[in-house]
Amino acid sequence: MRITDRLSQPQKIVTIVALGAALLAAGSYLISLAGNSTAAFGWYAYAPLSANSPGSGLVTGAPASFWQHGWVHLIIWLALTLIWALAAIWVLRPARQAPPAS
Repeated sequence: MRITDRLSQPQKIVTIVALGAALLAAGSYLISLAGNSTAAFGWYAYAPLSANSPGSGLVTGAPASFWQHGWVHLIIWLALTLIWALAAIWVLRPARQAPPAS
């Protein structure tokens, strides 16, 4: 018997949603390691893809750190999404049927 077999369907859904919120917080923290003091979203009065936007490394003249690259952010979010999807599959799968007593 798995530990998730004792949970009802609503409890399983709440568990998955809570895990998603925790992974969102963890991903936001990992992305914040880039050292940006500005918000990750919103309007900066710059064009979003311009070379002078905050976080591009060109505003202060300093080169962008490893964590600031877009592909690193993509890998982080894809990995966290994969963890969440696998956990959802594991938690939400049907309970095992007990073998009939002979």
